[in-house]
Amino acid sequence: MVTGARRLLEVLAAHDVEVVFGLPGVHNLAVWEALRESGIRMIGVRHEQTAVYAADGYARATGRLGVAVVTTGPGAANTLGAVGEAMASGSPVLVVATDIPSTLRVEGVYRGVLHETRDQLGMFRPVVKDGWTVPDADSLAACGHRAVVTALSGAQGPVYLGVPTDFLTAQAADGSFESTEDTPPPDLAEALALIASADRPVIWAGGGAARSGADVGELARRMAAPVLTTFAARGLLPLDHPYAVHGPAHVPEVGALWDDADLVVAIGTDFDGMSTQNWAQPRPRRLLSVNVDEADASKNYPSDVVLVGDARRVVSALVEALPERPVVDLVSGVNAEVRRTVADDEPQAAYLLAALEGVSATLVADMCVAGYWVGGFHRVARPRGLAYPVGWGTLGFGFPAALGAAVAGRAVAVCGDGGFLFACGDLATAAQEHLPVTVVIVDDGGYGMLRYDQEVAGHPTTGVDLRTPDFVALAASFGVPAVAVDGFGPASGARLAEFVAADGPNVLVVRARLKPPPSTSPRWYRRR
Repeated sequence: MVTGARRLLEVLAAHDVEVVFGLPGVHNLAVWEALRESGIRMIGVRHEQTAVYAADGYARATGRLGVAVVTTGPGAANTLGAVGEAMASGSPVLVVATDIPSTLRVEGVYRGVLHETRDQLGMFRPVVKDGWTVPDADSLAACGHRAVVTALSGAQGPVYLGVPTDFLTAQAADGSFESTEDTPPPDLAEALALIASADRPVIWAGGGAARSGADVGELARRMAAPVLTTFAARGLLPLDHPYAVHGPAHVPEVGALWDDADLVVAIGTDFDGMSTQNWAQPRPRRLLSVNVDEADASKNYPSDVVLVGDARRVVSALVEALPERPVVDLVSGVNAEVRRTVADDEPQAAYLLAALEGVSATLVADMCVAGYWVGGFHRVARPRGLAYPVGWGTLGFGFPAALGAAVAGRAVAVCGDGGFLFACGDLATAAQEHLPVTVVIVDDGGYGMLRYDQEVAGHPTTGVDLRTPDFVALAASFGVPAVAVDGFGPASGARLAEFVAADGPNVLVVRARLKPPPSTSPRWYRRR
């Protein structure tokens, strides 16, 4: 007999899933039993929210499906904050949550079964791309396949799959999977006419461009266009690309490129509020959008032309239709000015960014002042080299997401002291799984960004100054090497290099207070 749990894992294996993050519960133990012989690695975490953050971090670092397996009711509910971040950031994550036995469920009646909710799928609907509750054991394989395809196709995002626990041990039939067909590329005539008529084009590349692997760099060469990347697209172009802009549109030097452009080519972006200073950036004179969703392309800035389709295919078609052009120096002066701005504005941030440039690892930034500097101004050397939770803005993302990213290689999490405490128990996961993760905890004694907000407003600091633990002793209690230094400078840089080159997990505590960067909303130079 092939059980539902085994069918589920067969589907995941068929889609090249190699690792699953999860936490066992009485209703999902059959999955854990089946995993022992599946060839899929199970990484057990200490909180269900960590399971989804780790799956998200893994998906961002690898471009593959991230999978989290959690138990019923409160176990499922514990994931919702992390699922919302995956939704806002377009991460392909599959959340498999068990539900109470189908034999005990009475439609429309809350009976008080252990872990029962009135509508578990309903809890997830606002924060997932789609979701299903498996209707019977024989449908498990087909539902699982549909969930995987949905998460990975089109506008990627998290998907919920609810499985009544009795289906995991019941006999389950093999599934028949529907095939997917590529849509034909769009007509390029109007788009090419716009590009041909532009004297000062700019490319604005978002997370969709990064996830698809679109060759934005070659398109920039054909157009002689500076490339501005959103937080989700950092690292899309090599550092030495002649049109790569190494700073956000939140500083005037970069914002001027947008203002002066007579055409913006937007690739895989919806122009969210955090990237546009809540749309205080003026509407482009002309806007050409490449997006898998026509409505998404124009919901914030009306497009003159929309090319609907996968960014990789559409950009490739544009490149083939455009002639080669000589390189023009349009960005070196802007990039130099951005570096000067950082050094003058916050020297300690400049030290941090310089140290990170020598690090060969996936960087994962949390919602903290140091993380904001990394997300806005770190010159990311490769695609998928930075994971940043600006989609939903979930404090506590950094460390658990880095656990998932570390499955693919060394990861460095930049966290504040407050955000790290959300998941500090998962130091046990890092140690038990011997994950190559370096955690940089910036200890400023509380919620530094909120402290800044209160100080700027002239208010006494309230609720933002925290008693924090001895982080070195805390890490040591889990068997994780740790050291603390004062401030960002040569000492912290040397320790960071040492830790990144080491084996397994480690923690670097930096006692420092940093001024928030211009990419944070209190310091935006544009206002509506």
